[in-house]
Amino acid sequence: MGNKVYVAGVGMIPFSKPGASAPYHEMGSAAIRLALQDSGLDFSDVQQAYAGYVYGDSTSGQKAIYQVGMTGIPVVNVNNNCSTGSTALYLARQAVEYGAADCVLAVGFEQMSPGALGSVFQDRPTPFDNFDNECEALCGDTGLPLALRYFCGAGKSHIDKYGSTIEDFAKIRAKASRHATNNPLAIFRNEVSVEDVLEAKVLYPGIMTRLMACPPTCGGAATILVSKAFANKKGLRTDVMIAAQAMTTDFPSTFEAHDMMQLVGYDMAQEASRQVYEEAGIGPDDLDVVELHDCFAHNELISYEALGLCPEGGAQKFIADADNTYGGKVVTNPSGGLLSKGHPLGATGLAQCYELTHQLRGTAKERQVEKARLGLQHNLGLGGACVVTLYQAAT
Repeated sequence: MGNKVYVAGVGMIPFSKPGASAPYHEMGSAAIRLALQDSGLDFSDVQQAYAGYVYGDSTSGQKAIYQVGMTGIPVVNVNNNCSTGSTALYLARQAVEYGAADCVLAVGFEQMSPGALGSVFQDRPTPFDNFDNECEALCGDTGLPLALRYFCGAGKSHIDKYGSTIEDFAKIRAKASRHATNNPLAIFRNEVSVEDVLEAKVLYPGIMTRLMACPPTCGGAATILVSKAFANKKGLRTDVMIAAQAMTTDFPSTFEAHDMMQLVGYDMAQEASRQVYEEAGIGPDDLDVVELHDCFAHNELISYEALGLCPEGGAQKFIADADNTYGGKVVTNPSGGLLSKGHPLGATGLAQCYELTHQLRGTAKERQVEKARLGLQHNLGLGGACVVTLYQAAT
């Protein structure tokens, strides 16, 4: 057994559209300062740092962190596609849990360009070669950008297996917008109806409209993790702890199942959540609030089942019964999720940590989930990696 790990401070800046944000290092440093302020610590107290970003040159983490302080501490730059922020959190948690350090910073930031995601380096093999080949074999050449192609295929797979409909995906998007109206840090705070979602530009007939996809976003978020001994020494809060955490990468089933749901990480999410539930001695029915990776409405629906929030094939009923929102079984994405809050890749996992920390502190204001004690975070990156983290309010 290692040290228990506590969230001493969190910080997040408002997310914005590409071209409307400060440069990446200013967003990252602003988030760090907010986390330090929230914790009551000085930067000189931080012993290690993990900096996450996807689109940036090497040592961009140092560029952001040096704006706050230059104390010679180890700074590790992290890139794990859309799960980058939670991968930085995973490494920070390990450092504290196993005694390498008592106070560790995880920061994530992203300065994105408009439009769909794509490869930066065109002179070498893409890490998505195998994924692209399988996607084309299953879906044909749809002409859609990479991420749209994958998640349209995954949505169609669920439709074919279980009879879900485009209306189910629209209900998820409308729910995200209702939640985001209470989040001042979200990029989209306007409420949209199911009809609005269905009437948006069609990206794939019968499966996806434009509003069902998260927008390219710029932003930053940060978290400071500490040991109990360090917290006691410094008089820090210990009201939120990381009760369990797991990280998985792809299994043979990603390709061997010949199923688009598997190709976008279903088994990674299922196994990571299983490990977390087992480590914490709880089940999905014990959860109060979940921040999950809704890069597309389709992935939120699939993730309900992968995380065990409902039975396999039960997502349509879960949505129809409003078990995914306030007054239901478990509130999913009270922040508005990636669909409304935005998805700056390197910052997303730490923005999820920010939301769940405030939920378990009881400081989420209009977004507050009543009596929230257990919060689950699910952050997924194609290519692939999945991090699932369970937060627990101290009793």
